[in-house]
Amino acid sequence: MTQKLLLIVGPTAVGKTALSVELAKRFDGEIISGDSMQIYQKLDIGTAKVTPDEMQGIKHYMLDIKRVEERFSVADFIAECARDTRLIAEKGKLPLLVGGTGFYLHALLNGFRLGHDDYDSSEKERAKWHLFAQKNGKEALWKELATLDPKAAQKIPWQNEQRVVRALEVYTKTGQLFSAQNDERVSTYDPLVIGLTTDRTLLYERINQRVDLMVKQGLVEEAKELYQKGGELLPAGKGIGYKEFYPYFEGDLTLDEAIAQVKQNSRRYAKRQLTWFRNKMDVNWFDLVQKPEQLAQVNKLVSNWLKEDKK
Repeated sequence: MTQKLLLIVGPTAVGKTALSVELAKRFDGEIISGDSMQIYQKLDIGTAKVTPDEMQGIKHYMLDIKRVEERFSVADFIAECARDTRLIAEKGKLPLLVGGTGFYLHALLNGFRLGHDDYDSSEKERAKWHLFAQKNGKEALWKELATLDPKAAQKIPWQNEQRVVRALEVYTKTGQLFSAQNDERVSTYDPLVIGLTTDRTLLYERINQRVDLMVKQGLVEEAKELYQKGGELLPAGKGIGYKEFYPYFEGDLTLDEAIAQVKQNSRRYAKRQLTWFRNKMDVNWFDLVQKPEQLAQVNKLVSNWLKEDKK
């Protein structure tokens, strides 16, 4: 029997946190954070990490489980989600997975198995390729993949170091091409995906306002601590909201220019995520920003979905 899993997806600043708590209270659930940056300790402001007050007594998982020096792969994400989902279900409660990148969520729901180890490649192999990229550059890393597996390289942008490394892992560990893998669908989940969005202009205004609020709350200081620990050399150091300040700390940008970069990159990321979810996943979309009355439709949708197994 598959496990019910309620997902709430969408760009930043559309109310995912508030909705997740509301649904967890209504349907006796607990919440798993799907955001791969919120796993990091002491990165609270730039990741818009849920606060204790916002939790309203609802237990949350996958927050503050890694140091900024530690890597967190899609394999780790899938394993952590599986463990936390099981823990929540064993209590007789509904697991809610909130936020996260489209690629990670797609991998989780489809139960992809790359190579022979269900994404569980050795840390040593990953470290070897990340070190290669650090010494020679991301484009040189991508060229290694292009030589070994041209079809995979065509589909993976050279800037996406994580995915390039993943493709190289599969080849070096199994001897099989990443592009030739037959992904086995072994999902154990029965998902319902709720997507939140709103008018594009309004969304961008809300993103800009959120960044301004983060700066007032201490985002620059949080980014500086990350920069002083290693910045982009750290697994946690490449996140939007942090990396844009590094040139400011080095004297190459003004603070206003860095803040503008954060806003621009956040808007672009929101647009990419919306495109991914619309093209790759079966999402039920709602606009609770402009139409808060749609909450009743959300509640009805979830209620009917939960009743399916009881018919």
